[in-house]
This record gives sequence, C-alpha cells and structure tokens, in this order.
Amino acid sequence: MLVLAFMICIVAICIIITKKNQNRYDELSLMLNQILEGKEVTYSDTKDTRLSKISHQVKKVKDMIEIEVEQSKLEKEAIKSLISNMSHQLKTPLSNITIYCELLENMNISTSQKKEFLQKMKNETFKIDWLLQSLFKMTKLEDGVINFEVEELLIKDTILQSISTVFNKAEAKNIRISLEPFSDVKLVHNKKWTIEAIVNVLENAIKYSPSNSVITVSIIKMELYTKITIKDEGIGIDSKELNDIFKRFYRSKNVENQNGTGIGLYLARLILEKENGNIIVESKLGNGSCFSIFLQNCKSLN
Repeated sequence: MLVLAFMICIVAICIIITKKNQNRYDELSLMLNQILEGKEVTYSDTKDTRLSKISHQVKKVKDMIEIEVEQSKLEKEAIKSLISNMSHQLKTPLSNITIYCELLENMNISTSQKKEFLQKMKNETFKIDWLLQSLFKMTKLEDGVINFEVEELLIKDTILQSISTVFNKAEAKNIRISLEPFSDVKLVHNKKWTIEAIVNVLENAIKYSPSNSVITVSIIKMELYTKITIKDEGIGIDSKELNDIFKRFYRSKNVENQNGTGIGLYLARLILEKENGNIIVESKLGNGSCFSIFLQNCKSLN
C-alpha cells in the first residue's frame, strides 16, 4: 500500500514537473515567435528564476538585433547619400569634358582655341582627380582605416608648408597671405594631415576672397591649446549657416554657382578631430571670415 502511494506521488510529481516545463517551453516559444514576426514581445515576470533569466536573455538578443538593424539602415542611407553626392559632384566636370571633346572635333577651330579647350579639359580632369582623392581620404579617415599617428612637433614649418602649397593660387588672384610673427612652439599633431587641414581652410579663403585682398594667419598660444587663426576679407558666411559649413558636401546657396565640392572644410574638421583638436568659424555675410584651428600644446616644456 505504501509502495503504491509512493509510486502515485512520483507520477504526480513528474506530471507537475512536465507541465511546468511545458509552460516554460510554451512561454519561450511564444517570445521567439513574437521576435520572428516583429511583434511586441511579452516577457515573463514569473518568479521562476531560470525562466526569468532566459526571458531577459531573449530580450537582450532582441535589443541587439534591433540595434544592428537600425545601424544597417543608417549605413545604407549614408552609402546612398555618398553615391548621390559623388554623382552630383562629378556630373559638372564630366559634362564639361564632353563639351570640350565635341568642340575639339570641329575641324574649323584655330590652334589657339584647341590649346584653350585642351587646357580647360586638363583643368576639369584635375578637379575630378582632386575630388576622388578627397573622397578617398575622407572615407579612410571616417572608417579609421588610416593609421593616424600624432607627434610633438614644431608648428612653424607645418604652417609655412601649408602657405607654400597655396601660394600660386593666392598669387593668381593677387591675394597676399600675411603670416604674423610668432615664437615657434611644439604642438601635438600629424604634420602631413595638419598641412592638409590648413591648406583646405586657406584654399577656401582664397576662393571666396576678392582680388587684391589680404589673408592674415596668426598664432596665439593658450593654456591647453594653441590657436591658429586664418582671417580673410571675403564674402563671409550667413550666421544661419555657421553650423553647417563643416558638414560633408554642404555648400551655401550664396556660392552654388562657384566651383566647389563641400568636402574641404569637412575634411579639415575630420583631421583636427583625429588630433583631438578643433576648428570653429566667426563670420558675417559680406565682412569676411575668421577660422580658428586649435591644436593641443605639448605636456613637456617647449
């Protein structure tokens, strides 16, 4: 009799455990189906710690999937935007090259006209090359593919090389670049890339400044950073656009008819951020602009 009662108890316990486990399986199955169907997941708040633990793990998996899906959407949008902007930027020089080719096929044009059209074609190919090189640098920096190393280096030679790079463009517009005297100082920067950033800012100043004007470069050492200012006498920037000019491919409506890609200032900002530096601008429409580049001072004495 006792043996029979014991057996009945064992069977009852097994049934209860089986039913309890079945309930767990049903709840987990429900949660997984809700995830697969993209529905709102109902999580178990049962006191069963094992089921609760698995339930929270399922929630984590769902959250991770949602984050990855959202990230994937953002990346796809970024790629679409990049391709669209590249297409737009390449459209004009490629169209111009096609036109010059058609003109050169005309047997009635003079030798001087041929030379002129060939030079214009060369200029357009230079623009395409510059754009592609800039895009290459930009994407490499954004993706962190480039091994970007900084050093404690004197800044004067970096600035002089930057000015030397744009000298011919400034001279062509009879623009004078004035470098105010300063004591050389060691700053934390990557020389090659910092030259790229400064050159982009100087070229921007030259492009939007009138002939016979002056671009002033000055250096001011502060407690933690040294400020390199590039002040021009150009067309200036609308106050509403000051936060936008460092965005990728951004171009002001005031300069839409002028040559430009909207990459230079974005690339300069990207480079300086890699160096833990910064760039800001102060400007008024019609009254020129003043770009301030900040680079970290060295911890050791200069």
